[in-house]
Amino acid sequence: MAQTRFHGRYEDESRRCEAPGCRDAGEFRAPGHRPNGFDGPGQWRWFCLEHVRQFNAGYDWFEGMNAEEIIAAQSPASGWRTESAAFSPRAAVDGTPRWADFDDPLDAISARAGGIRSRAEREAKMAMDGRFSKAEAQALDIMGLGSETDRRRLRQRYSELVRRYHPDRNGGDRSHEARLSKVVDAYQLLRKSAVIA
Repeated sequence: MAQTRFHGRYEDESRRCEAPGCRDAGEFRAPGHRPNGFDGPGQWRWFCLEHVRQFNAGYDWFEGMNAEEIIAAQSPASGWRTESAAFSPRAAVDGTPRWADFDDPLDAISARAGGIRSRAEREAKMAMDGRFSKAEAQALDIMGLGSETDRRRLRQRYSELVRRYHPDRNGGDRSHEARLSKVVDAYQLLRKSAVIA
């Protein structure tokens, strides 16, 4: 299906206009009965130029919305504060900033990219130091420790993180279990490391 230079036209001789009684080619798509969503792309209706213009003239994108929903949908930041993994209270446990902490999407993207880049740089620096393997460098980063860590500091940090993420210390909240598991694995690796004195 090729899109021509005429905006919105998709040439396909086999597809007919869906307007009743029309025999022209259906080269222009319009929203169908099912919109785009989690289950994949929505269904399209296909019309000729004349009928897609009629459809568009009568189409109401805000149909079924109340006044507050319409105002929110027209906002330039529409959807920005939608609850997702990056907006949830469990976000930022890995040290990268939460999206919900920013009003400007570009500030959030910049902060998260900076956090990811600095973490990668720290891991690479420790691995290039020659003292630590890549797995040990990643484990130190998970624990939030630098390359000058000793066993006492490692045990102290492990104790802090277990208290922070353990469900018994969070009223039974099990949402941090994945993070706790990473901390335990990192600690087990580092406590056996010959590099940390």
